[in-house]
Amino acid sequence: MKLLPPMRDDLMVQQQVANSWQHFVGVICLNQTNRTIVKKILPTFFSLWPEADVFLDEATEKTVKELINPMGMVNKRYIALMRMSIDHLFWDGEDATMLYGIGEYGSDSYRIFYKNERFEPKDKELRKYLGY
Repeated sequence: MKLLPPMRDDLMVQQQVANSWQHFVGVICLNQTNRTIVKKILPTFFSLWPEADVFLDEATEKTVKELINPMGMVNKRYIALMRMSIDHLFWDGEDATMLYGIGEYGSDSYRIFYKNERFEPKDKELRKYLGY
């Protein structure tokens, strides 16, 4: 599988996605993984599956695992992506920790980028983005 050009390195992944589902895919992919690897894989991932329903309808386990393999934790990450995507279809858009695999970082970044909330998060990259 040929990868598309990587995301810009001077921007956070969250600044380069089209919707909240893509945001949470990025969060799951960034967990315990170098952002450089994630930024190489996500453009291809999103070109294949731009929305949760498309991902759930069209993605095969083999294709997803092949694409995300460089990130490591392939089985765990695959399960998290599938379960989060199912949750996302029925999610009310409020508390992001209700989505499978989304913890404090994912919730805080959702609050910042999608709900435009201003607060002091614990994560150093989010703090840096907000100017703390």
